[in-house]
Amino acid sequence: MYALALAAFALAAPPSGVVVSHSPASSKQFVGSPSLAVLPNGEYVASHDLFMAGDNGDRTLVFASADRGKTWAKRTEIVGHWWGTLFVHRDALYLMGVSKARGFCIVRRSTDGGKTWTEPKDAKTGLLHADGMYHCAPVPVLAHNGRLWRAMEEANPTNGGKGWDRKFRAFMMSAAEDADLLDAKSWTTTNKLTADYGWFDGKFGGWLEGNAVATPGGEVVDILRVQQPGYPEKAAVVRISANSKTATFDPAKDFIDFPGGGKKFTIRFDPASKKYWTLANFVPKEFEGPNAASRRNTLALASSTDLRTWTVNRPVIQNADVKAHGYQYADWQFDGDDLIAVVRTASEEPDGTPAHSAHDANHLTFHRVAGFRK
Repeated sequence: MYALALAAFALAAPPSGVVVSHSPASSKQFVGSPSLAVLPNGEYVASHDLFMAGDNGDRTLVFASADRGKTWAKRTEIVGHWWGTLFVHRDALYLMGVSKARGFCIVRRSTDGGKTWTEPKDAKTGLLHADGMYHCAPVPVLAHNGRLWRAMEEANPTNGGKGWDRKFRAFMMSAAEDADLLDAKSWTTTNKLTADYGWFDGKFGGWLEGNAVATPGGEVVDILRVQQPGYPEKAAVVRISANSKTATFDPAKDFIDFPGGGKKFTIRFDPASKKYWTLANFVPKEFEGPNAASRRNTLALASSTDLRTWTVNRPVIQNADVKAHGYQYADWQFDGDDLIAVVRTASEEPDGTPAHSAHDANHLTFHRVAGFRK
């Protein structure tokens, strides 16, 4: 099990958050898929998509801040991109995701800080996989051993039977760091792993939204969110071969206890503390309910030295209301002694009207966790 760093998990006053983007609850267009990158010139760039009932969307909004997150301005809007991860590589900004909900796998590049982007028209210009239906989230692009690594899922409508979460087959993509990332031939794809829906006494729902992470021993793994109703929440550790071509999973040893493992999370390694860190929707005892994946009213900072045993360090944002408050899908970066994050936030409208639900967020908010290592 994961450890608790605090003897009592007390409610902490949330840090002052800055609203980056607002989509009124009444619009029925909800804020999804936050992503965050820091440009070489120090500017912050954030993105999110908009989703509606039925997951039918293909539009991503991009914002920027030149004053360390105090104020934000919309930079552009992209049609034909969803579930995207922002990342910086060799002074260029990239956005990697899918063309629409369960669309093709694509990547775009910007050389002007996210104002304009390349168009993935074919296999030479960013259309990486056009042979199926793909799924992902704003999860890390890992630079390790001369390659860039990015976890994905195939969204196969015939896989696993009924249920939105029973569609996903996990795999890893990677490319040499000096390759043309817009060229589909630059990318290697592992086999696609199908889950066993008999796991957890038949209560296993699926795995998705995996993180590419390097273990302390240098092995690349894909750590995935796991849909199962019980506590403690779980994550799955899929192992990637050294030649980047094979993904394997052993259910006897590769499910781990993970705080907030039933919701999307981002994991990154911090060389300064020699720890792995995450912001995740840990569920304190007083907020436990029948479906862990729906409990998103606490966003907590957690850490690990080995990726297998996790300590919940402290809450970052919390509200006692589990129905209309959610602080979820946090994407974040290290910024000196601080950790900066963008969060898909469901909270009151300016006039006090409640959010549509904890899941259906109406804000993208920016947060700074000062001195997070302490």
